[in-house]
Amino acid sequence: MRPTPYVASLRIYEPLSAFDPADRLRWSQLETNSETIGEEQKLALRRTIFPESPALRPDGAHVLEIEGARYVSPWSTATRCWAALEDFKISLPSSVTGYFLPQAQEEVITSGAEFFDTKVPHILTETWIIPPRWFSLFIPEERVRGRDGNGTFTIMRTTIANAKLRSEMAHQAVHGAFGDGPVEEEIAQLGDWLDAFHPQSFLELDYGGLAGYLENSLISAGEDGLDADTSIEDVLSSIAGLASGDGALAGRGYERLVTRWRRVAALEQAM
Repeated sequence: MRPTPYVASLRIYEPLSAFDPADRLRWSQLETNSETIGEEQKLALRRTIFPESPALRPDGAHVLEIEGARYVSPWSTATRCWAALEDFKISLPSSVTGYFLPQAQEEVITSGAEFFDTKVPHILTETWIIPPRWFSLFIPEERVRGRDGNGTFTIMRTTIANAKLRSEMAHQAVHGAFGDGPVEEEIAQLGDWLDAFHPQSFLELDYGGLAGYLENSLISAGEDGLDADTSIEDVLSSIAGLASGDGALAGRGYERLVTRWRRVAALEQAM
């Protein structure tokens, strides 16, 4: 079982040439295996029990070999920790955050931040649900399902060029239908994130442990497990409906998606 089975990840893998010489040397010596995903999650769990500055521990990376070339997705642990801390602090009044995160613990997390080069993280994560905009970056043919030592899995992978084009199309459809707003802004921010990386990069969406929860949920609903997961198709159908002005088509796709993932998200309250 995965250390953090409730986390889904959207990862950018850049070619080795995109990194500075020191990182190229370090990443070129890593083995390509799936164990790095478990290692990243174990380290995250350890930090919830024994807080430490993410800048003080050597960081890891996920590695892909595609057609003889190496692509790397650094964990970007320090950047992600500090970004998560800032998001948490602005989500609640300052008079309240101290009850959840004592000042001493915040100082441990942020120690070393002034010496660290804060770059755009290669990995975005969500817990218990996958944002619809993530599905808009892929097509069904790029989806792989299966079972491994951790249980069921679903992974999608495409070139960043494809992802950027699809992101632009989704943004145009949403903006044309609704104008400026939070949904349009989230899609625009996703496009900005993609723009920050090498044009020959690859993008990967990994359901993580949510694949198992989703499969059980679909089977309980009388469906054929993960084979019944049409999240990509539903989002693309909804976008097509928005682009053509067909509100009924857009609504049907979105409702199917939300209904499917709402059942998974509800499991958080059952834990």
